[in-house]
Amino acid sequence: MARPIRETPILYGKDAERFVKEMKRVESLTPEERKANREKLRQEAERIKKKWNLTFEGCQGW
Repeated sequence: MARPIRETPILYGKDAERFVKEMKRVESLTPEERKANREKLRQEAERIKKKWNLTFEGCQGW
């Protein structure tokens, strides 16, 4: 049986301001910046994968 989904917390004050600011930053990324972010994330994942000797058999894209 599945667990119930908890209510999403409401953000107030500086947390709310930081959230809105981050949402605007992400929405305004150019396709090139998004591609660069994806590539940086892939490289970091590969570095961690090698460092920790992880295998992801069955996962596509690794």
